[in-house]
Amino acid sequence: MTGVLIFQQVTGGSGSEALPDGRPGPVKAQSRTERLTASDDGRSAALAQRDTERFSMLGVTWTDPATRFSGTVEVRTRSVESGQWSRWLRLDGDSGQGERGAVRGGTEPAWAGASDGVEVRARSGAATSAGLPAGLRLDMIDPGSGKVTAMEPAAFSVEETEQPTPTDPPSDGAETSQTPAPEGSPSDEPPTTPPASEPPVSEPPVPSETPTSSPPPSESASGTPSPTPTVSVPPAPPSTAPQPPITSRASWGADESISPEEPGYLPGEKIKAVVVHHTAESNSYTCEQAPAVVRGIYAYHVQQLGWKDLGYNFLVDKCGTVYEGRKGGVDRPVMGAHAYGFNSETTGISVLGTYTDTAPSQAAMVSVARIAAWKLGQYGVDPAGTTTLTAGAGGRNYTGKTWAGGAQLSFPVIHGHRDGYNTQCPGDAFYGELGRLRSWAGGPVSGLAITSITGAGVSGTTYYTKASVTVNWSATTPSSLVSKYELLVDGKVAATTAGTATSAKATLAVGTRKVSVRAVHQSGKTATSAAATVIAETTAPTFTTKPSLALRTGTVNTTAVPLTLSWKATDSAALKEVRLTAPVAKTYGPTTYSAAHTAKSGAATTWSMTAYDQAGNTAAATATGTPVILQETSATRTGTWTTKSSSSYLGGKSYSSSAKNASLTWTFTGRSAAWVVSRATGSGQAYVYVDGVKAATVDLKSSTAKYRDAIWTKTWSASAKHTVKIVVVGTSGRPTITTDGLVYLK
Repeated sequence: MTGVLIFQQVTGGSGSEALPDGRPGPVKAQSRTERLTASDDGRSAALAQRDTERFSMLGVTWTDPATRFSGTVEVRTRSVESGQWSRWLRLDGDSGQGERGAVRGGTEPAWAGASDGVEVRARSGAATSAGLPAGLRLDMIDPGSGKVTAMEPAAFSVEETEQPTPTDPPSDGAETSQTPAPEGSPSDEPPTTPPASEPPVSEPPVPSETPTSSPPPSESASGTPSPTPTVSVPPAPPSTAPQPPITSRASWGADESISPEEPGYLPGEKIKAVVVHHTAESNSYTCEQAPAVVRGIYAYHVQQLGWKDLGYNFLVDKCGTVYEGRKGGVDRPVMGAHAYGFNSETTGISVLGTYTDTAPSQAAMVSVARIAAWKLGQYGVDPAGTTTLTAGAGGRNYTGKTWAGGAQLSFPVIHGHRDGYNTQCPGDAFYGELGRLRSWAGGPVSGLAITSITGAGVSGTTYYTKASVTVNWSATTPSSLVSKYELLVDGKVAATTAGTATSAKATLAVGTRKVSVRAVHQSGKTATSAAATVIAETTAPTFTTKPSLALRTGTVNTTAVPLTLSWKATDSAALKEVRLTAPVAKTYGPTTYSAAHTAKSGAATTWSMTAYDQAGNTAAATATGTPVILQETSATRTGTWTTKSSSSYLGGKSYSSSAKNASLTWTFTGRSAAWVVSRATGSGQAYVYVDGVKAATVDLKSSTAKYRDAIWTKTWSASAKHTVKIVVVGTSGRPTITTDGLVYLK
C-alpha cells in the first residue's frame, strides 16, 4: 500500500503571534493529509504504519459531505513523549451533513496528544452493500502550542465586512470534489444502526427577521477594530441567571483568518433549547491541553470539512473551563452547526471527551448547567421544562423515531443530541445525567437538608440550646448555581448567607423554635429544608439526690477501699449527662445513678460532680468521705482468738477463732461500715450485731481462698456513733472464722 502526503491550508507557525498591545495573538494550526489506499473490493482501506510530522488531532474525511459512513474507522498513533504506540482507537461515526458550503464529510476528530506516527484501517459496515465513501484520507492537525489565556470573559465581536477570496477546497490529490448536497436535503437517509458520532450540522437557512439593532464597532478576536457589520445582529438580552466565566476565542488562540465569514443568528432571535454534546474523542487530554483541543476541533471543522466556523456554540473541558465556540457574541443567539434540523432554535454545548461509559466530571457538569441556565434565562425559558421545536429537515433520532421537515416535535429544553439525531451523542453515561443537569440549571435547589446544629445538644430529633446556635446544611445542587441561603426561625429570616455557605448562626429566644433553611436558586426558585425543633432554655439541672458515698463489698487495700458513689440528677427539659471531675474523671448517662469506685484509706477525698442538660446548662454537687481501717486488734474481744500472720492480711495479721460465741466489737463514728475477713472452703459462720441488734448471719465459706474481703456492709443516712459486733456461730464441721478488721466511712 502507498500513501500520498498532502500539505493543506498551512496557515503559519504553530506558535502564537503577540498583538501590538502585548496580548497573545492567534495560534496558527497546521494540517496535513494522507490518502488511504482502498482494497480491491472497495470495502476496506488502510494507511500503513508510518512516521509523520508532529500532530495532536486527527480524523478521516471523504469527498462527498452528503455521504454517510456506516462502517468502522480505527487509528493508532505513536507518542512523541514515550515513543510507544497507542491501542487502536475507534473514530466515532461521522460529523454529519455539514453546513452549506461544506466541502468534505468526515468522522469526528479525535485527540491523540503529541504524536509523530500513525496507522489507519477502515471497513464498511456489514449491514450495507455499499463500499466505503470515495476519497478517504487521514487528516492530521497540529493545533499549535502558543501562549493562551484561559477564563478571560468572552466579548461579542464581528468580522471584517470585506470578504477575502475563498480558498480552494482541500484536495486529496486523487479525486475530484463533488458538489455538496444542499443542507436539509441529505442524499442518504441516516443509518438504521445508531452511530456513535455526534454530527454538528445545520439545517436549511431560514430567512431572518428585520434587524432590530446593531452593535457599535467593537474589537474583534484579533484585537483590531471591526467596522459596523453588514449582518443583522440581534440584541443581547439580560438573563435571569448570572453569566459564568467564558474563555474567549482570542484567549484560546482562535486563528480568525481561517473563518472570515460573518456570524449568522437564529432567525427567530430566540433560543428555545440547549442541545448537549460530547466531542467523542479521548478523555486523556490535560486541562492545560484543552485550548489546543478546541483549536484542533476548530481547524478540523473549518479547514478539513469546509465549515464556516466551529460547529458548537460553547465547549467545556473536564476541569469546567468554558470556551466560546462559534463567533458572533456569546450573549447573542448565534446560529451554530451542531444539531441537524434544529440549529435555528437551539444553542449547542459540547463537553470535550467521550462519555459512553463514564459521565463527565462534576466541574464540567456544573459549567454546562451554568451556561445553559444563563443562555435560556436570556429568553425566559425554564431549563427544567419542555419545548416544541420545528424540524428544519426530515430526520431520525437514536431511538428510531422519524419525522418530516416542518414537523412540530416536543423536547426537554435541555436535551441530548441523540434526541434529535441518529447518534449516540452525548454518550450513554452523560445522557443518563441530563435529568440532574436540568435540575441544577432550572432549580429549585435539590437535596437541601439540615445536617447538624452546633451549639446545641440533641435528644432524639429535638435540639436544645441556651440561645446561640450554628445551623449546618448540605444540598446536592452545586453552590455556583445557588444565589443565597436564608436561615429561618419560626418561618422568619434570621440570617442570610451566600450560595457558597453551608452554615449560619442565630440567637434564639427562650422557647420551642422551628428552624429551617431556605435556598434561593439563581433562577429565583426556592426550596426549604425540613424544619428542626430547637428548644432554647436556661434552666439548670437539679441534683434531686445529692452525691453520697457508701462502702461496698470487694477486696480491701490500704490504697483502694471499695465504695459506691450514688446520685440522681434531673432536668426540666432534657438531661444530657453527669460528669465526675474529681478525684477521677468519668462521664455517666442521664439514667445512671451510681458507680463503683475505690478510695485511699485514711485520706479525706472530695467527689465533685457536674450535671449537664442538652442545652448546656449545668449544676454542681460534691460528696466527701474518709475510709478508715480498724484493725482486729482495736476490737473488744470475748472468747478465744488466735493471731495469724501473713502479708495477705491487712497490716500483716488477723484474728482466727473456732470458739462458739467468741466475739469482737468495734465502736466508731461514721455513716457506713464493712466487715473484712479471710475466706476458704473450711470457713464457718458468724452473727453480725449492729448497735446491739442482730443484723445478719454471714457465711465465710468460699470455694477459693480470699483475703481482705469486705463480705458485709451497712450504711446509714447520716454519720453517727455505732457498734458492730461479730460472734462465732461454731458451725458444725467448719467452726473457724478469720477476721481482718472493720472499715468505716467518716
